[in-house]
Amino acid sequence: MDASFTPEQDEIRRTLRELLNSRCGPRELRAALDTPAGHDPALWTALAGQLGLPGLALPEAYGGVGCSATELALACEETGRALAPSPLLATTVLAAPLIAALGTEAQRAELLPRLATGTLTAALAVPGPALATALALTGGNGGTWAGGGRAGGVQARRTEDGWRLYGQVDQVLDGHSAGLLVVAAHAGGFARSRTLLFLVPGEAAGVVRTRQTALDATRPQARLQLRDVDAELLGEENADALTALAGAGDLAAAVLACEAVGAADRALERTVEYVGGREQFGRPIGSFQAVKHRLADIYVEVEAARSAAYYAAWSTTTPRGATPQRGAGNCATSHNEPAAAKQHITPPPAVRLALAQALQALRTAAAEAVQLHGGIGFTWEHEAHLYFKRAAGDELLFGPVHRLRAHAADTARLFDTQEVAV
Repeated sequence: MDASFTPEQDEIRRTLRELLNSRCGPRELRAALDTPAGHDPALWTALAGQLGLPGLALPEAYGGVGCSATELALACEETGRALAPSPLLATTVLAAPLIAALGTEAQRAELLPRLATGTLTAALAVPGPALATALALTGGNGGTWAGGGRAGGVQARRTEDGWRLYGQVDQVLDGHSAGLLVVAAHAGGFARSRTLLFLVPGEAAGVVRTRQTALDATRPQARLQLRDVDAELLGEENADALTALAGAGDLAAAVLACEAVGAADRALERTVEYVGGREQFGRPIGSFQAVKHRLADIYVEVEAARSAAYYAAWSTTTPRGATPQRGAGNCATSHNEPAAAKQHITPPPAVRLALAQALQALRTAAAEAVQLHGGIGFTWEHEAHLYFKRAAGDELLFGPVHRLRAHAADTARLFDTQEVAV
């Protein structure tokens, strides 16, 4: 196995890190969080216009760069280091893959080029507490999370002119600022219950959007109220929306794992810098054996999570049974792969386990950062609490860790027992 990166992948990481270091430092980050959008539009323009980040994993035929999930995940490792607030996760990781998978040719041709250039942002409207369920991260995504024949969620009804939606969705990532909403809604009543996905312009009549206070301010959330809103069905009515959501969950898990590793690595890096300069009893506290042991444990956990995250990113676009090669999934080859080669990919447990390991590593690194920074570690002025809140917020949205692991074990049939004939 060769886990080294290609020069192209290294260049993506280097360029993005330089941009974020100059445009998304602690002061710029805090200023962006206080804006109505919750992110810096100028930074988003730079990420989209200069680096083509929103279109990194979209096909060239629709204006994308034509890279694979590997490059997108590596890029998000850098955005995770900086805790960069942007519509990247909601637009590129959650919404765009659904449009690419389910959309008609006309819908893909109209929307994907605009998403790839960053001129259009999108959000997946699924209730925040049900997001991990909808993406099949912590269990099967059938059931009542989108209404399920009962009151609640978003309901869809057919009219002579198309479809209309009504209902409310809370904790929608970047839902307050997205130009396009991909809304998961229940249709068919109780007897013919099914979940469909719909396209709704963010400024459509009847859409009321309110930004909510979130634990992790770097991931802005919104409440959406849909008051008898005209909607366009995404794809065909017989399309399997639940399978498409599960596929988007595979990509999201790999990307989030790399993002969490980036944040954990940066939290550890800042802690090492601090304990190397903070003196007590006439010597740096980083020279004390107890501190060294704690930092060593964090380092081992972060590096283990990094390996798992890189494997998850590789596995999402690699045929099952293949051996990881140098730079697997790079831009030079990924968009030229025949469709048949992308079938039978590595099964989902790999990405769920990677996400669980990365979220746990981030939680550990962030908590130890607060502790080892001493009195300033829990102050509002220091950045340590932002990493801690990212760890807690991600686990609330996409976890918890024990459920990610339990679902991966169930999917892999790890604990199945067979009766032995006597």
